[in-house]
Amino acid sequence: MNISANNGVWSGSWVAERLGVELVGDDGLRALLGLALRRNPKRAHLLVSHVLGKHVPQSPSVVYGHGFGLGRRVRELLGEREAARSVVLGYAETATGLGHSVADGIGLAPYLHSTRRPVVGVAPAGGFEESHSHATSHLLLPEDPVLLAADGPLVLVDDEFSTGNTVLNTIRDLHARYPRKRYVVVALVDMRSAADAGRLAAFAEEIGARVDLVAAASGTVRLPEGVLEKGQELVARYEEGAAPGASSSAAASGPVAQFPAPLTGRSAARPEGARGTARSAPTHPHATDNRTTPHLAAPLPSHPPHLTRADLHWPPGLPDGGRHGFTPGHRIRLESALPLMAARLAEALPPDARRVLTLGFEELMYTPLRIARELEALVTAEVRYSTTTRSPVLAVDDPGYAIRSRLVFPAHDNPADGPGERYAYNVAGAGFDAVVLFVDSIGDTPELHAPDGLLARLGAHVPHVLLAVVPSYVPALSEESPAMLPEPLRGPAFSSYAPDDVGWLLQDLSDVTLEAPTEEREEAIQSGGAHYAESLPVEYQPNERYQALFHAALETSAARIAQAVGVVTETVLAERSPRPVLVSLARAGTPVGVLMRRWAQFRYGLDLPHYAVSIVRGRGIDANALRWLAAHRDPRDVVFVDGWTGKGAITRELADAIEEFEEQAGVTGFDPEIAVLADPGSCVRTYGTREDFLIPSACLNSTVSGLISRTVLRADLVGPHDFHGAKFYRELAGADVSVAFLDAVAARFGEVVDAVDAAVKELAVADRTPTWEGWAAVERISEEYGIHDVNLVKPGVGETTRVLLRRVPWKILARAGAGADLDHVRLLAEQRGVPVEEVGELPYTCVGLIHPKYTRGATGADGRAVNL
Repeated sequence: MNISANNGVWSGSWVAERLGVELVGDDGLRALLGLALRRNPKRAHLLVSHVLGKHVPQSPSVVYGHGFGLGRRVRELLGEREAARSVVLGYAETATGLGHSVADGIGLAPYLHSTRRPVVGVAPAGGFEESHSHATSHLLLPEDPVLLAADGPLVLVDDEFSTGNTVLNTIRDLHARYPRKRYVVVALVDMRSAADAGRLAAFAEEIGARVDLVAAASGTVRLPEGVLEKGQELVARYEEGAAPGASSSAAASGPVAQFPAPLTGRSAARPEGARGTARSAPTHPHATDNRTTPHLAAPLPSHPPHLTRADLHWPPGLPDGGRHGFTPGHRIRLESALPLMAARLAEALPPDARRVLTLGFEELMYTPLRIARELEALVTAEVRYSTTTRSPVLAVDDPGYAIRSRLVFPAHDNPADGPGERYAYNVAGAGFDAVVLFVDSIGDTPELHAPDGLLARLGAHVPHVLLAVVPSYVPALSEESPAMLPEPLRGPAFSSYAPDDVGWLLQDLSDVTLEAPTEEREEAIQSGGAHYAESLPVEYQPNERYQALFHAALETSAARIAQAVGVVTETVLAERSPRPVLVSLARAGTPVGVLMRRWAQFRYGLDLPHYAVSIVRGRGIDANALRWLAAHRDPRDVVFVDGWTGKGAITRELADAIEEFEEQAGVTGFDPEIAVLADPGSCVRTYGTREDFLIPSACLNSTVSGLISRTVLRADLVGPHDFHGAKFYRELAGADVSVAFLDAVAARFGEVVDAVDAAVKELAVADRTPTWEGWAAVERISEEYGIHDVNLVKPGVGETTRVLLRRVPWKILARAGAGADLDHVRLLAEQRGVPVEEVGELPYTCVGLIHPKYTRGATGADGRAVNL
């Protein structure tokens, strides 16, 4: 038999013809779903997804793509800000991988799935019942209970949305514990009846929250009267092996596989969980067995199959899935490890394999799926993906039926609800040359390796079996003290600043090669293949003409900068704390923090502590740095410092990160409002000026920032108890102007005192409420220029300079009449072949636009911009 194709026959026609079941809805619905019959007294039919990766082997790219695409739709629905605050909850066992893929599509959402596997010592944070399922109880076991306690949107993911009972039970249970304003229900298919369709809106009104629904397709199943009884009768007849009129293409359901062969008509039913007896093996693992008897044990091979144990080198401490929670940090670690794990499997496969199945294990769906997707790109063989399941389903070998064959084997993970049968569908008879079975270490038991276990069942039908064991992640059962964090790094061992100028709450990655060409980084960032914080741009080395511009700009603007430093420092001392702890956001904020410290010394003789910490857009502030600060300083005295605001993305990132940290760590008192030298975006209340002018420290990179690189956050370099990393470019000491910049500005403090005092008095009575006009301007520019991504619009002189130094620029918008403040911008643009477009109405002096459709083919290997 060949169950890898159905010759164009819809895989639901067999059930539809015999029971009168109709599937109606979207045009693509039948491409997504087939039908089978459950061995379940509560529901006759089973909707069998072709793209879920549970019952039907499918391309892993197709399976992952459907979940990821739904996640992208959720992200669009929620918007970037709310998506970043969301939590995704998937349903065991069927939707664990789907939910995790949706979380990936959203991008920044932590993930948790329900489980039917209790863990000793882990208290449930909730639970619910699935009314129509064969196994009803779901547990929620997050390692961090705060995961469900936040008030951001909760995204609930299941493979199908039928009656809505399961989802509504979940929301009702969680809303009573952790009320929130918004829920999003996600499913591959929305199959509610007309009667059920209005329940969601009524339920949302009942609990006072918004509930949205996102589905890939919608329709309904029309069931004739008495379908449950008819279905049960049909299942009983076929399982007894006595279906009147059954042809050789519609055989009964046996415990291992169904073949197009006559049935003996014998019944050997056994109690639930009992093991069968072995029979003689067919002459070839793929040969048909004309003696198939319902409910007897699998035919075992006459000699052991070729079994290989593949060592994945799983990253230590990385969760195997979302049973106890899977954070964006975990996702980064997994993404880094996937290529090597897939390569090890590719090496272990037989070189002549033409068709390979990667088989997951019940709730362990996501990890096998991601590795299978990587494997698919590495090998020439056709790779398919599915998983084992608890669901008992009738198997019928007919092209019009979705479950063509069935392997039955005993549970092998010592389940809490006792021993029982487990199943793998559409594996036998599918022509696989090799199967890679993934189990977690709890499932790697003697039962798995027993003569009637899953490995033997697979070996009866596939010549090569690989076993890949993923370590089962178990949360710590006791409260352990966090790892001791190191003391801050200081110059001259780390940075060219004096030891008292700043303490860096970072780890030294100077010996690691992290630089990549600008064009290569841009392509990876925009394609979603890498985050900007995982690598560093090659440090720009200015030529003599550019260095001359820097020194001229410094001479011209030093007094202006000194005044802004004085104003922001005086405002902090008057309004925030008389003894503030300055915490600059590395690295642009660090020179400003040092200057503010110098002003406090100059004016009042204060010796203010100053530290530098890392914050990464999309990933938040370094929580370990906050933990160190909370242990050593009063959080109420901490004032976060940055150089300038553009559209305010970091301002928002810091506020969200502080809120999350305080909820998780139980620490309070940090004020998330940033104090900045310049606030042209009108994003903060504490600033030195709101003018968009040239701050010479923005002209250069490390050579004006203590020779420190931009910060790095990469899973293989930064562990859960490490500070974020950075490099110290000692080799650039000859070009370093960091201290020269500080000295030039500080030398002008005396002459600006009166101006500072006057400006501070004006600010004290002024309305400084942020208007976020910069953000509005960026959104307008993004749409007017057809970019449609605010992250690629960088407003202000400082951000424009960064675009030219670190990214692949498309064009520069300059305010008409802007003078010397843009001399260095024009020079950099000339060097990179980037057009400068003068604009009459522009709220900033200039705006840098990153190439919105960047590939090296689109711009040229040298990164020179071209028109779209």
